Amino acid sequence: MKEQGTTLFNTIQQTPNLRSGLVDTLIAQIESGDLAPGQRLPTEQAIMTATGVSRTVVREALASLRAKGLITTRQGLGAFVSDDPTPRSFSIIPTDLESIDDVLRILELRMGIEVEAAGLAARRRTQDDVERMASRLDALEKSIQAGGPGAEEDFAFHRAILVATQNSYYARLFDTFGSAMVPRQWVRFDTMDTAERQKHVARMQREHRAILSAIRDQDERAAQKAVRTHLTKSSARFLELLDRARRGES
Repeated sequence: MKEQGTTLFNTIQQTPNLRSGLVDTLIAQIESGDLAPGQRLPTEQAIMTATGVSRTVVREALASLRAKGLITTRQGLGAFVSDDPTPRSFSIIPTDLESIDDVLRILELRMGIEVEAAGLAARRRTQDDVERMASRLDALEKSIQAGGPGAEEDFAFHRAILVATQNSYYARLFDTFGSAMVPRQWVRFDTMDTAERQKHVARMQREHRAILSAIRDQDERAAQKAVRTHLTKSSARFLELLDRARRGES
């Protein structure tokens, strides 16, 4: 029997990030109705033939769609579009962040959330909130100085800011994303010499301490500016990494 929808996959672009390209195409087809609720997806082999990607890429793409609740698999029958493929919750999973371009998009999202949250935190924070943020920041600095990536500690610091808004929905939203919001795997500490690493740590300390000081002082505008500056500089650092990658540098 001819696989329904096989020809839909011919539009997939051969981008450097093949898995993300396939995921994006499948999501677009599900959202547009080209792949209808309950419809069986073509086989892995059919998708491979239509797109030219490897079986591994296809399986990773399907796993990502399952994690998002957009498809289901039935033993011996294959993969099907979920009966209700509209996501009930938004999430970011680690495999979503396979390129620096993905990381830059996440930073844009964080900008929209965290700048406003910082202002609310400055207005509403309690002394317990200030102490919690200071403790999380100390833990982050110790982790990085000890050679760790600091992703969990960085996430905890930024989450403490959201808790200080006294609006639980901010922290709950961040919990949906998890530490994928702080993609430290792209900051190659292991490739930095001692001087470069110390410079990076000092820069991060200044940016984070500026955020903490503004919230502690209940300076709403300064808090928003400090978060915006921090995330903007983070974006600039990733853009530099992207430029190096495109030039073929290590």
